[in-house]
Amino acid sequence: MATLKYSRQREAIKTFLASRTDHPTADTVYTCLRETYPNISLGTVYRNLSLLEQLGEVAKISAGSSAEHYDADMTPHQHFICTHCHRVYDVHVENIDSFLETASHTCPGEIESYRANFFGICDDCRKNSFTENS
Repeated sequence: MATLKYSRQREAIKTFLASRTDHPTADTVYTCLRETYPNISLGTVYRNLSLLEQLGEVAKISAGSSAEHYDADMTPHQHFICTHCHRVYDVHVENIDSFLETASHTCPGEIESYRANFFGICDDCRKNSFTENS
């Protein structure tokens, strides 16, 4: 790939994502960056997020039927996705390597990477649902 021209907006998107642990959507990135960059467009945010994902600098996380979420933490970890509010949480599972080893024995090829997502109802939604039903 050819050398990329420096982009202040791309750098701002990357810095914004690196400062967050809540896995924002493109709309959230756009809304927050408009305060500093009032001329930034939603299309620019989407294009740069896509480029950053292709470069391996951010990960796109599918939260089911809701918007895609983005994560700048590229260290090995998993995610818990709430099926009610669609928030994405980091999960650090020890000994995932034993699962990977088991999977490698049943795969018809060599595993080069993987993503593990867990789905369920987060504590906040469970608490709110319990409170609403009481």
